[in-house]
Amino acid sequence: MLIGAHVSVAGGLVEAFRRAEEFDCECIQIFTKSQLQWSAKPLEPDEVYKWLVTWEESGWPPCFVHDSYLINLSSPDEALRRKSVDAFADELERAALLGIPWVNMHPGSHKGAGEEIGLTNCVRSLKEVLERTAGLGVGILLETTAGQGNDIGSRFEHLSHLLEKVNQPERMGVCLDTCHAFAAGYDLRTPEAYAATWKRFEEIIGIKFLHAFHLNDCRYPLGSRRDRHAEIGKGEIGLEAFRMLMNDPRFEGHPGITELPDEVTPRSHKLLKSLRK
Repeated sequence: MLIGAHVSVAGGLVEAFRRAEEFDCECIQIFTKSQLQWSAKPLEPDEVYKWLVTWEESGWPPCFVHDSYLINLSSPDEALRRKSVDAFADELERAALLGIPWVNMHPGSHKGAGEEIGLTNCVRSLKEVLERTAGLGVGILLETTAGQGNDIGSRFEHLSHLLEKVNQPERMGVCLDTCHAFAAGYDLRTPEAYAATWKRFEEIIGIKFLHAFHLNDCRYPLGSRRDRHAEIGKGEIGLEAFRMLMNDPRFEGHPGITELPDEVTPRSHKLLKSLRK
């Protein structure tokens, strides 16, 4: 597995590569605009050119985008869902301009309306976004969630339902967040638990849909449904789970992104790389 980080683009998109070098990244994840704003100024041709040149100079490390945290494709509020569809389509359009193949997203929250309504709304939203961005060559990664509140995506069945109903396998995949999966009740800590979780993943979703990882330890116990990242080896998941992930031949070449404070990222990267045989 490749090891990288979510890197800041403060000061310009190309600054992502400087920070990636600082953290010794083999892959990266970025925001192409503020994650806390609905809109942003369009990408300028010069900015896109500099991004592509710098990416090439950096050796084309795998890169994907994380969408804005404001987007909720599962919302029962039709006005918010429409706004989210527009914003998410824009995320894919921006990624296409930069040559980035995947946009990672949280399926969203049903806001108390129930899982069935949330999933139905998410399917509608994803279908529209994919139709509006047909031909761009950018796909969507559904991220596993911790199950806080009314979030969709904490159960493998949620993601399987979205993949099946949207039915565009060439443009849809999954990003498994280790912290979120653990918080949602999927254990990876022992060889037996690790094997059982991946057997369940294969049966419900299919390993072929898994394209990336977020590698984060978890501050809270298994099944806590609390999304709180911890430094690798300093949380409840522990090192053995990450050792197994680092050496699982099914995930060779997959990007593994840490989402941790800058001050602990180099230490976590060094530790993860040391676990690889």
